[in-house]
Formats: sequence, C-alpha cells, structure tokens
Amino acid sequence: MMKYMGDYPSKRTRSVNELTDLIFEGALKAEPLKDEIYCQIIKQLTDNHVKYSEEKGWELLWLCTGLYPPSNVLLPHIQRFLQSKRHHPLSGDCMQRVHKALRNGSRKYPPHLVEVEAIQHKTTQIFHKVYFPDDTDEAFEVESSTKAKEFCQNISTRLLLKSPEGFSLFVKISDKVISVPEGDFFFDFVRHLTDWIKKSRPAKDGILPSLTYQVFFMKKLWTNTVPGKDSFADSIFHYYQELPKYLRGYHKCSREEVFQLAALIYRVKFEDDKSHFPTIPKMLRELVPQDLIRQMSPDDWKRSVVAYFNKHAGKSREEAKLFFLKIIYKWQTFGSAFFEVKQTTEPNFPEILLIAINKNGVSLIDPKTKDVLTTYPFTKISNWSSGNTYFHITIGNLVRGSKLLCETSLGYKMDDLLTSYISQMLTTMNKQRSGRGISK
Repeated sequence: MMKYMGDYPSKRTRSVNELTDLIFEGALKAEPLKDEIYCQIIKQLTDNHVKYSEEKGWELLWLCTGLYPPSNVLLPHIQRFLQSKRHHPLSGDCMQRVHKALRNGSRKYPPHLVEVEAIQHKTTQIFHKVYFPDDTDEAFEVESSTKAKEFCQNISTRLLLKSPEGFSLFVKISDKVISVPEGDFFFDFVRHLTDWIKKSRPAKDGILPSLTYQVFFMKKLWTNTVPGKDSFADSIFHYYQELPKYLRGYHKCSREEVFQLAALIYRVKFEDDKSHFPTIPKMLRELVPQDLIRQMSPDDWKRSVVAYFNKHAGKSREEAKLFFLKIIYKWQTFGSAFFEVKQTTEPNFPEILLIAINKNGVSLIDPKTKDVLTTYPFTKISNWSSGNTYFHITIGNLVRGSKLLCETSLGYKMDDLLTSYISQMLTTMNKQRSGRGISK
C-alpha cells in the first residue's frame, strides 16, 4: 500500500495492476482481511499532508469500494469518514460504490487493469466498446459493480430491443469466444479469463502474451425467437448471425429456396441497385451455400438470382432480411449453433458428424446429405462433459443410457450452450408449476 502511495520508495517499474493485485488479492480470499484493508487505507489517508500520497490513497479507496462492502460493524465508520471528506471529488462516488457493493455483494477478483487505469487517469467513468453482428459497435458505461445481466439489459434498452431474453455477452480473447454467465460481475469474468489464458500460455523470453479482448453482444438462446416479433433484433442480430451458418452449408434446403435466399441476400447488400448483376458470378460465395456453388455454372446462378430478384421488386433492405429469416425459420435447424466433430461410438453414423444445438435439443446431422439423423431432446440428456479435445454426452439414464463421444476443440462452447438451454428449460418449467400452484 505504501509503495502504491509513493510513501515507500520502489526502484523498479511495475505493471499497472501489480500492486493493486498484491493489496486486494488476499482480502478477496479471506473475509477478515476485507475490513483490514479498509482500515489501512483510511489510516493512510488520515492527516496525510503529502498531496501525491493522499491522491493515490483515494485511488485505492475508490478501487476498494468497488470490490466489496465493509462489514456491518465497520460500515458506519467508513460512512462517517467519507462524509467528513465531502469536499474531495471522490468521496461521493466512493459512498455510492459502497451502497452498490452492499446491494450486489463482493467481487471475486482484484480490480481489472481497465479499472486501475481509469482511476489513475482521474476518471470514474469506464466506457466499454461492445460489438454487434451487423458490424456496428457502441460504447457503454460499465461500473465495477456491473453484472452481465444488467449490462445486457442496458444494451437491449439502448438498442430498443423488446427483451434481452436469449441474448448474452461474449468475450473474444486470443482464439476463444466465451459467453459471460449473467450472474457474474463483468470485470471479474474478464479478469478470470485473462488470468486463465496467461497461465496456459507461458511467457516467451520473459514477455507475457498481450491479451487484448473484445466484447460482443449476440443472441445465444433461440427458444422464443420468431422472425417479425422484434424488428430491431431481426435486423441487427438474427439476420447477421444466421447468414454465415447458411453460407457454410449447414442447412438442408431446396434449390428453389437457395435461389430465393440468394436474391434476398443481394437485396440486403445493394437494395434495388441492379448495377452489380454482372459481378454476381464473382460473389457467389456471399450468396450461395459453399457446397452448392459447383452445382451450376456461374452464369446459370446469375440468371436464377436475377429472376428471383425481379419477383421481389421494391422490397427494402429490412423487408429482405425479414423475408430471409421467415424462409429459414421453417427449417428444424433454424437458430442452431453448429459443430463439426469426429465421433467414435456410433457405428451407424458417419465418423465426421455435424452437431446442431438448438431449442429442440441436440441434433446429429450427416455433413454430406445434411439429413438430421436423430435429435436428442433436452429431457433425454442425462449427463455431459467437455475438455480441451472432447465433448461427451449421455442419452437416457446413466446405467442403461447410450454415450456419444466426440473429438472437438469446441467442447467448452457445446457444454456452455447445453447448460444454458437446459437451465432455461428448467426455469420455464418451474415458473409454469408455480403459476399452476397460484391459480389453484
């Protein structure tokens, strides 16, 4: 603490949150130390006439109030201290942070680098950029006490979505994209993730890997998604999240549908502008599922796409997006997350399988024919586990059930999706039960 405040000389330069980690890590693990840290900071701030040291002390108090509240015994003393320092620009903010910490509970990890940098630059507002599937982004204020659920609610309100249900925050860091559990403090989750990846990637030549991350907001659970119900959600999320899966060739569809969808995708790109017709043969990868492109010559594709485009003359971009969604909504694989895996347990199924996780359960798909071989509803799935290289799932009961063993590097995503869909299903069932109980 004295090193951070400059009262104790320190020769070597340190990373931004090295000292704050040393100060707060122990307290977050051992309850009695929490009050001790508060007391030590207040002690260092009392009758401190060194301007630099006092300012650094206030930074520590600001960080501390954002991590956990003081105990009920210490609380009145902290409040009195803050009231006595009303003239200090940070006292009011610290008081608010104490109240939020009392309401939201204690964090698990020391302050994130972003929080430490913010207060060191004399700002108590932290804005975080959030990316959306339609290639736009916006900055949102995030506080030390912000939990993922509240963050999602703020985003959905700003974007005028009808409901945040089914949406989630995702953090993209190195080669992983991981969904943030709604009950987690946002900064705790990011901190935990960066620490975990640092441990798994040793420093090269003493240099720690640079871990920049991006935050995305996307639809995760598609249980109640019906195109046309929420036009903003359709326009910003549903269309742009479904399009890449369609173009990768994961769905089974008729040739007629493919022509129609290609014309709609063209319309979303260029609206009524026909000047790009001559380049259609060159942009087939952006209009047609990749495994179907070779089924016709580029000029035949162009003729068919133009013919269907002319049928929908005058449709706007937004109408084209909705029409696209309404066509694929009829397919049982709509709103799926797809995973290509190698399976080793089912002799009747191909070795390379496409697994789709969606509101109906877990579907196994033949990657060549796109036929759904079988679908396991969530109610029939009794167990699942994942690791860096595998995903295992048990169907039926543990004694007489069948097991599907898959090789994949995306087991963590499959595990998370399955957990989220099943917990959503159980929550809905419990609500229905309690609803019936009340009506009696």
